[in-house]
Amino acid sequence: MEDDVSLFPEEEMDDGLILDNYCEDTGRLKEPEFEIEAVPQEAESDAALECCCPEEEQNTDAEKTKMKTADRDRTQALHLRRDLNRLDMVREEKDLFIQKTRGELRACRQRIELVTRQQAVVAAEIAQQKEANNIAAVGRLQATRSRLCTELEKERDLESNITSTLKENENAMWHIEILEGQMDAARKALREEEAAEGRCLQAQAAERLCKEKAAFRKAERNRLLRIRKSMHVQKEHGLRHQKLVEDAQKNHKIAVKFLKASLGRIREQEQKEEMESRKHLKRRMDAVLALKNNITANRETLRKFQAWGQARAELAEQKAQVEKEAILAQGGDAFKQLFHQHRRQELEAQKRAFEEEQKQRRLEIVSRLWKEEAEENKRKKQLLPAQTANRLTLRDKTWCYVADFCEGLATTAPLYPLDTEYSVHPKASQLVEAISSESMQSDPGALTNPEEETLAVPEISGLWKEDYKPYQVPKEDVDRKPVGGTKMDKDILAHTMERLRSGVVHKQVVSGREFKGCPFNSKPELIHFKDFDIGKVYKKKITLINTTYTTNYCQLVGVEEHLRDFIRIDFNPPGPMSAGMSCEVLVTFKPMINKDLEGNVSFLAQTGGFSVPLKCSTKKCSLSLDKNLIDFGSYVVGETASRVITLTNIGGLGTWYKFQPTSESCEQATSLNTSSVFIYEDKNLYDKVIMPSVSENLFEANESPPMETGKTESKEPEEGCHAESEGVTMTTIMEMPQGEDEAEIQLGEVTEGEIGPFSSIKVPIIFTPIIPGEVQTKFKVVFKNPQCPTLYFRVIGIAIDVPVWVPKPNVDLKICMYDRLYQDSVLVHTRSKAALRLRFEVCKELRAHMELLPETGYIQALSSYSVQLKFLPRHSLSEDAGKYFDKESRVLEAPMTIWVADQIRPVEFIVHAIVTTSDLEISPSEVDFGYCTIYEAIKTSVTLHNHALLPQEFGFVGLPKFVDIQPNDGFGTILPLESLHLDVIFQPTKAKEYSFELVCKSEINREFKLSCRAVGVHPPLELSHYQIKFAATALYDTSVTTLYVINSHLSMNSLTHSVPRIGSQDVAPVGPTSFEFLLPLDSPITISPSVGTVLPGKRCLVQVAFQPVLPEELVRQEALQVLSKEAEAKPSCKDTVTQKRDLRRQSIPSMRLQNRERQFQVSTSPNPELQKQELKASSEEFQAAQAALARAFKGKFDKFVVPCVVASGDIKDRKETETMSFSPQNTLYLELWCPTVAPSIVVTSDKGKTVFNFGDVAVGHRSIKKISIQNISPEDLAVEFSVLNPNGPFVLLNPFNKLPMGETQVLGLSFSPRESILAQETLDIITKRGTLTLTLLGTGVASVIVCSIEGDILNMGYVIARESVSSTFKLQNHSSLPIKFSMRLDSLSCTRREDRQQLPRFLVSDQRTNVVGTQNHNGQSVFSVVPVEGVIDPGRAQDFTVTFSPDHESLYFSDRLQVVLFDKRISHQILLKGAAREHMMFVEGGDPLDVPVESLTVIPAFDLEHREGEPHEGGQPALLLCPCPCTLHPCTPLPSQAHPPSSEAEKLKSILVTLEYLQLDTNTPAPPATRELQVGCIRTSQLSPKKSVEFSLDSVSALQHKGFTVEPSRGFVERGQTKTISISWMPTADFDPDRPLMVSALLLLRGDVKETYKVLLVAQVVTSP
Repeated sequence: MEDDVSLFPEEEMDDGLILDNYCEDTGRLKEPEFEIEAVPQEAESDAALECCCPEEEQNTDAEKTKMKTADRDRTQALHLRRDLNRLDMVREEKDLFIQKTRGELRACRQRIELVTRQQAVVAAEIAQQKEANNIAAVGRLQATRSRLCTELEKERDLESNITSTLKENENAMWHIEILEGQMDAARKALREEEAAEGRCLQAQAAERLCKEKAAFRKAERNRLLRIRKSMHVQKEHGLRHQKLVEDAQKNHKIAVKFLKASLGRIREQEQKEEMESRKHLKRRMDAVLALKNNITANRETLRKFQAWGQARAELAEQKAQVEKEAILAQGGDAFKQLFHQHRRQELEAQKRAFEEEQKQRRLEIVSRLWKEEAEENKRKKQLLPAQTANRLTLRDKTWCYVADFCEGLATTAPLYPLDTEYSVHPKASQLVEAISSESMQSDPGALTNPEEETLAVPEISGLWKEDYKPYQVPKEDVDRKPVGGTKMDKDILAHTMERLRSGVVHKQVVSGREFKGCPFNSKPELIHFKDFDIGKVYKKKITLINTTYTTNYCQLVGVEEHLRDFIRIDFNPPGPMSAGMSCEVLVTFKPMINKDLEGNVSFLAQTGGFSVPLKCSTKKCSLSLDKNLIDFGSYVVGETASRVITLTNIGGLGTWYKFQPTSESCEQATSLNTSSVFIYEDKNLYDKVIMPSVSENLFEANESPPMETGKTESKEPEEGCHAESEGVTMTTIMEMPQGEDEAEIQLGEVTEGEIGPFSSIKVPIIFTPIIPGEVQTKFKVVFKNPQCPTLYFRVIGIAIDVPVWVPKPNVDLKICMYDRLYQDSVLVHTRSKAALRLRFEVCKELRAHMELLPETGYIQALSSYSVQLKFLPRHSLSEDAGKYFDKESRVLEAPMTIWVADQIRPVEFIVHAIVTTSDLEISPSEVDFGYCTIYEAIKTSVTLHNHALLPQEFGFVGLPKFVDIQPNDGFGTILPLESLHLDVIFQPTKAKEYSFELVCKSEINREFKLSCRAVGVHPPLELSHYQIKFAATALYDTSVTTLYVINSHLSMNSLTHSVPRIGSQDVAPVGPTSFEFLLPLDSPITISPSVGTVLPGKRCLVQVAFQPVLPEELVRQEALQVLSKEAEAKPSCKDTVTQKRDLRRQSIPSMRLQNRERQFQVSTSPNPELQKQELKASSEEFQAAQAALARAFKGKFDKFVVPCVVASGDIKDRKETETMSFSPQNTLYLELWCPTVAPSIVVTSDKGKTVFNFGDVAVGHRSIKKISIQNISPEDLAVEFSVLNPNGPFVLLNPFNKLPMGETQVLGLSFSPRESILAQETLDIITKRGTLTLTLLGTGVASVIVCSIEGDILNMGYVIARESVSSTFKLQNHSSLPIKFSMRLDSLSCTRREDRQQLPRFLVSDQRTNVVGTQNHNGQSVFSVVPVEGVIDPGRAQDFTVTFSPDHESLYFSDRLQVVLFDKRISHQILLKGAAREHMMFVEGGDPLDVPVESLTVIPAFDLEHREGEPHEGGQPALLLCPCPCTLHPCTPLPSQAHPPSSEAEKLKSILVTLEYLQLDTNTPAPPATRELQVGCIRTSQLSPKKSVEFSLDSVSALQHKGFTVEPSRGFVERGQTKTISISWMPTADFDPDRPLMVSALLLLRGDVKETYKVLLVAQVVTSP
């Protein structure tokens, strides 16, 4: 509170001190209002100085003093305003503090009153207790009273302090009010000044408002003009669009017509294709139906064959029965005959089989020989490749045929190529042979019977034709009979034997009883050879006992057919045997195959036949368990019991076994696998049984034993099938899922192994009860032999629990820290009905870290007991715990034991805990910030790592004001084993050296320190902004902002304010200071100016511009990708078209060659590096790629830090070779935030390019480009356009003010150059989201054409009427554009008719020439030009031919030829002249006497000597002179009707020649006056007797007398030539200058006709030109 009282002492109320304090803060506080107002006041003072009188100019010192006084007054007013504000602020603070103090005083007094009342209450209670003699209560109340007294004293002391503080503040408040009263006048003055300034600002605002309104009205007028113009343009555009629509409709009609024709042709082609496809489908259906019919017919044929076979079998049986009855009727032995017949048939079958085998062996030998011969030939061909093969002989062909046939029987796929004539027959003969062999075995005469119907159809057409000759077996092979007879012989033998035996058997009747049953009993009843080995001989004797009623006989019949190769019976018939007698039979078994055999040994007795069953069994496994259930009974938990189960093998084959637990899923899987195996085997057996003989024969014929390859291929599938079947069985055993090991019932150590034949294995079963209750487990025994079924047995047992137990055998303390105490309670239960004594024991390794309290206790009956567990881990835990502590995982598993009295087995439980450290590590431990200016902050990152496995709360406390830690101000929670990156921000407040420590505390109050040091720098310059955040800027748009570089270093006094220095070094000098901004490379930032110098107390304006662009390398890559795709697409399309065109003509090798060439072309594509070098930024590909990337741009954010280095001195003073010594410690940093977004509007036309080149456009012409612009932003945009140069060639045709979202507008731009220039302008399309800049380029090219005619006059000369003459000239195009030209004659113009209706020009003006002169009477143009129109290429020239074709005589044929460029501008005007004569001579020269326009009427001219004022050719009256030649004075004009015309006057023509003698000086003679006449002869194609023209001039001597000289006076002129007659005049001595001299002479011309011209010479003297 004392500090608050001294906040504004009386000594500081003085104005001077307040102003000093203000001066100290000038570097931090700025008043922009006064800085703005300072400039007008200075301007006013300057204006006042300019207007002062000359007397005041002499008092300059006084004025300066006055100005300084005014500045000082303004400064004082500024300071006074600041002091008043501070005074108001201090008053408010004092007032608030006084109110707060008064509230505290009231609260203190209330507490004093409360304590006083409590004292009174306590005193009353003490008195009462004393009366009650309650000493304890009195003592307690006295202590309370003493406490209340102490509180009362403290409150009173506090009251006095608050009162004194309140008084001091009230005194200070009084002083402030007194000071305010003293400064009321100053306050009022300041208010008046502020009001005046406000009025001034309002006036300025009003003036600005007027200007803005005027500008707005002007802009509105411009907008209306633009709207009108745009409406006009839109109207034109609508008309043009309508015309285009009409044209499009016409074109559409034409296109529809052609499209219908094309569609008709396409439909016809599709109909044809559909018909062909239907035909093809019908053919396929017919083929399928035919195949189905064939299959049905074959089935019918097979059924018929089966029916025939059954019929033949029944017929044979009936036949056999008839023969048997016939033999019995004859009294013979039918059994014997049938037996012999059957035996003969068997012998015949064996013989045929033997012959087939011999034949097959011969074929094998032949095939092997052929193979060897083929290999030998092949080897010879390899050795002698040049030798050609000889022609095969007849023997070789025979061997080839035999070999082909043999190999056709042996295999269907020969190893070498065969000829077509030999490759077809073996297959047919093979099938015929197979079918014939079957039919021969069944019934040899069945197929040879011509009466039977044959329904069989061959599978191969033509196979059964008559001309087909299959292979015939040689006769020697057919005649040979098989060993043992044929099958028919065997059948006959069997039937005979059966008939004989049937005759032997008799019924035995004794004592009226007929014996029925088996006549002999065999001991043993079954002859069983078990577990035999191949190659060994086994013998067994059996005893046959006669069981009949009387004597009987016994005869051996034999064994079955399939046992005869292995079983031999030794039996000597004993003769008649009485009832009960016996005889022995020796059976010998010699196994040759490992296969089970079953059959019967047949005997024949007098009473009938009987048989003894015979069985031969291979070695097998016969496994069994001695018990299926093992019952352990009841056992206490913790005890162990064992039982043994025996696995016995009573078979002769051993196998591998394995005991394992079972489950229902395994049993099901096993049963499924076993059933599938059995089904597969049964199926194979069924296939073997029901396979027909035809298939067997075919299979035997196809599988040839000599072919080793065939054997290998046939064996491999069998082995594969066998292996597959074994694989199925093995998966049943090996892939059976094993259950988890049971904890209570387990198998012994030996659970798998090999069991031998006739042996047994004992496996122990161990029962270890752990959990009370009934336990049941199933086991199974699996075997490797798939024929051995899986055996199952079950084990059960009952576990009884101990009386004392812990419900939580695992006490989990979670994660614990070192040196921290953790507690938990362990609950112990008992089910005993008596109290038990418990002793709790901790393992000795952990007794220093863990304890159980109490160590001994008693648990009551049927209750529970709680034990306290305390765990205080120390750092020596890892060494003390030993095996109970894992150092890597830091897991502690401590076993605890509870010993129960009178119980052997203790109760155990385990304490689990993860022990971790509480260390926090800061890296690095020391931080050096280096040099840092007071205008910036340096950030460095430190890592805080938590070594604990628990999250910890931390916080950096006691931070200095110049240090900040982020995030969360240095507070937070760090997760286990986590590393947090913290930013330590250092911002010095003044220039000095810093050294400090940062303290980080954890939640358990552990401290971790971080040492820091830095150097604070106060640079001599400062920036107005150190961070600039640009608005979101679109690509290729520009955002601009400004800042100031300020030099506020005015004094080196460090006591009044902070001065620029580096740490504790010397102060920077006062003076100009230079700066330079160092921009990063390839940054979109522009700073202007980047280098400059700031004077002390001044500031420099710096402009920062941000223009984001796409990287040039990225744009190049995109452009190259597009070019590469186009380059790949073009060859592929070209190759595809070529392949389609030449597909039918190309073969496979040619197509492969083409593919190789294509690969070669692709591989030899141009190097992309060369393309990259050639690709320029101005190319179309580059601009298209740039537009595509800009459209797909997603936006990005960049942050740039631009250093600004500072150096003392002016940058202008340095020399060119010197560099400024910039100090790295005084570097300022400017941070720029630059967000870049995609452009809101993009150009969609012309691949998105923003540079539009109109190219070369002729001057005066206009070129229009249409640009499509699309709004790709998510909102509608208001659009504004920048103003183009109104005097420039570019014009925006259709501006618009709104562009909806997603829509596209078309801008029309025109380029109309007025002169030959290279024009470039930019059009900015401005929206609130950015600006799109369009660059407009164009070149105005002047149409420069040079004509070869000089003077633009083309005189065609004289020509004979009705003849023509031509002349040529050239037009040269010197411009860079092709120029379209057209030639126009004024005589053919559309206004020519109107011009002819007006008066002639000679009547309305002084001009005597008309552009269009005399024309032809026939209506055709006199002049014609070729070509009339065309185009002249740049730098080329065009030749033009002008033809002059008059149809009558005239001297004034003329016309004007205009060269019009682009149908607009007239480039040249060429005047065409010509004259026509009826005759070949002409004279020209002299002065004109008529007009260039012909008269409307033709009036002949008379002799000048007789007529006056006679009209000439043109209709104008001629001057008729006196005929007197001597006087040469003009006579008075006579009327034209005075004398009639004569013939001589008609031919006379006049020529006036005026000569003016110029005499400037009388002393010096002047040259004579000279004129010329031209006499010419016209070149003509007409025949004329004279080839030249003769001319002569008479009166030459008279002319010479008058001073005239004529040379020549006579001569000849050839055709096409002219001659000049020179006439000169020199005045004679008697010449009167006042009167002109007139004289005449006759000029006579003789050509095809004779013409006379009267030459009138008029001479005079002039003194001035």
